[in-house]
Amino acid sequence: MSTNTAVTAPVTDSPNRTVPAGWQAAPYTLVFVLFFLIPLGLVLMVSFWDFNEYELIPAFTVRNYLAIFEGCSALTDHGDFCVTLSTYLSTLKFSFLVWLITLVLGFAVAYFLAFHVRSSGMQTALFVLCTVPFWTSNVIRMISWVPLLGRNGLVNQGLQGIGLIDQPIEWLLFSDFSVVLAFVHLYTMFMIVPIFNSMMRIDRSLLEAASDAGASAWQTLWNVIVPLCKTGILIGSIFVITIVMGDFVTIGVMGGQQIASVGKIIQVQTSYLQFPLAAANAVILLAVVLMIIWGLTRLVDIRKEL
Repeated sequence: MSTNTAVTAPVTDSPNRTVPAGWQAAPYTLVFVLFFLIPLGLVLMVSFWDFNEYELIPAFTVRNYLAIFEGCSALTDHGDFCVTLSTYLSTLKFSFLVWLITLVLGFAVAYFLAFHVRSSGMQTALFVLCTVPFWTSNVIRMISWVPLLGRNGLVNQGLQGIGLIDQPIEWLLFSDFSVVLAFVHLYTMFMIVPIFNSMMRIDRSLLEAASDAGASAWQTLWNVIVPLCKTGILIGSIFVITIVMGDFVTIGVMGGQQIASVGKIIQVQTSYLQFPLAAANAVILLAVVLMIIWGLTRLVDIRKEL
């Protein structure tokens, strides 16, 4: 008599144990706190400190903010704004001009790469070509304009050589023109990249449908491509505006140290060890930039578009 016995291995329940979401986000939160919130908090704290020629005095005061806006309650005798408002208006002027020019150039370049270059290899090659200026430092790229735009530079000599001008053009260098030109040269790439990324995500069948419906190229561009690229336009705009608002090196070099900006004022104040005053200016600049970003994000809900 034989009996068949079946031996079965016990089944053990081994659920997949995952790390809680809070712990997964902890390293990123730590980096955010250490490198953003704490430095920002320190700047805000120092902006309310007092100081003299020799030391910082950790005593609460609003003297720094009052000093920044001193005399801004009314126009001067010549009808001008105070120094602070004039400096902010100048900085906003540069930001607007650079944003507008980089938007037009960045959109045109991204449009050409996305819709007129069929080969992905050629797209990559041309895109890398756009990044060539970033292979050198910003200072070198700015200085390269000096022998071109100077009084005895290549541009003036060329125009005089063909008889278009009799005297060198003075405003080509160390002027608002040269500052805007350098900004556009330096930061157009920050507009190209996000717009190009948005264009590459557009379903090409939408363009074909617009064409089949009788839309012209301009109608397709304005009614189809631009609305679908608004996320890239917004991201590029935030990059360009925030960088230009805080820049002081470009304005100092290309403006011949003669054009004021908020970033330049902060740099000068720190060089004279007026850290609380510089911190107050930095807080005000941050508030202005955040208001601009808030206004831009009201136009496009970036969280829904991404």
